[in-house]
Amino acid sequence: MEENQTVVTEFILLGFCLGPRIQLVLFLLFSLFYTLTLLGNGTILGIIFLDSRLHTPMYFFLSHLAIVDMAYACNTVPQTLVNLVDDTKPISFAGCMTQTFFFLAFALTECLLLVVMSYDRYVAICHPLLYTVIMNWRVCTILASASWILSFLLALVHLVLILRLPFCGPHKVNHFFCEILSVLKLACADTTLNLVVIFAACVFILVGPLCFVLVSYTRILAAILRIQSGEGRRKAFSTCSSHLCVVGLFFGSAIVMYMAPKSQHPEEQQKILSLFYSFFNPMLNPLIYSLRNAEVKGALRRALCKESHSQLV
Repeated sequence: MEENQTVVTEFILLGFCLGPRIQLVLFLLFSLFYTLTLLGNGTILGIIFLDSRLHTPMYFFLSHLAIVDMAYACNTVPQTLVNLVDDTKPISFAGCMTQTFFFLAFALTECLLLVVMSYDRYVAICHPLLYTVIMNWRVCTILASASWILSFLLALVHLVLILRLPFCGPHKVNHFFCEILSVLKLACADTTLNLVVIFAACVFILVGPLCFVLVSYTRILAAILRIQSGEGRRKAFSTCSSHLCVVGLFFGSAIVMYMAPKSQHPEEQQKILSLFYSFFNPMLNPLIYSLRNAEVKGALRRALCKESHSQLV
């Protein structure tokens, strides 16, 4: 097994089976998405850092989500862009394993952060008088750190299970990046253990947390409906709807990708599903939180006004 695996020096990423003109269009489109992702999430980070009014638990977790989205994009998008203009589309074996590891780590981190953010909203709306006591900075730091550490440990488990497999050829990954299921198809050994661990991780990281989020928001909705003030209800709905949009986009695409029967989703369709959490979600998250959140929009206006004022002076 070790002799077979040492032969592998690189994989070939097949990417999208399209003509050169369409691939050029995709290159320009994905480059735009990548730029918007970095600018959008970078802006969110900058606003949260500069505006003291946003130094609250909610925006503390949102800043972690922005970091994850930027790291997510940086892990997969540059290689995808290179593949769109390079006919050979090679990636080293070490590079492929590294990309798989970080893809899993950032995906799992985002799942857990979204759950933590839903818990934060639940405490803020259902137990407002105890919010500062329950969600103190020590608790917030522990929750954020636990999300990162647990995610990287789980990703490491998947990586170790992949590295024990021999890859005898062909070494062509039918995807635009080293996605774990596509890599496993190249192994010339039984991958049942890998698939069982992936399914168990999906139940633990996707289905379980999603159920927790749904229960939390059911109670949040009941609490919002009891608010007497129309302005209070509007503000609560605005904040929570932003988070629900992100949760729906991420969990929906991930569950369909990793838990739906594969016969219903051919490989080309799986690539399209992968675009949601590789390109669209990281790009849309800052837009959703900025366009639907009055506090973020207010902080952005204050930052722009302060900048224009300083230039005039």
